[in-house]
Amino acid sequence: MVAIRPTQASDLPAISALDARLTGVDKPDYWRDMLAPDRHFLVAETDSGTLLGFIAGEIRAWEFGQPAAGWVFAIQIEPRQRQRGVGSALFDALVARFKAKGVTRVRTLVDRKDHLILAFFRAQGMVAGPSLQLDMDVA
Repeated sequence: MVAIRPTQASDLPAISALDARLTGVDKPDYWRDMLAPDRHFLVAETDSGTLLGFIAGEIRAWEFGQPAAGWVFAIQIEPRQRQRGVGSALFDALVARFKAKGVTRVRTLVDRKDHLILAFFRAQGMVAGPSLQLDMDVA
């Protein structure tokens, strides 16, 4: 059985370790910042408390005239737990929180070459949105 709950400070070492293992980048300060009161940061765990994954996001509004939308910043699932509904359960729980705050749109930003995460978000019902990301190298 999978339990979804708000993240606690005591979850951060396991979250940071899972993310570092999957991305190759250790960023504990980033995860600590996700505990801000205006953020929605959830974990999925087993009955025994083993971390299965996490999702983080927040409600943002009025950038470039856009109305309020829930934004998904990050999602990571323990690879052995993928294809078992953990990611969908986390996504659904985050969307429910956004809806409870009156949000009617959910958005995220993904690398177009990351087929795994693209497939996940498409399976959740997400499609290309109204905005176009622009990018510039300033090095």
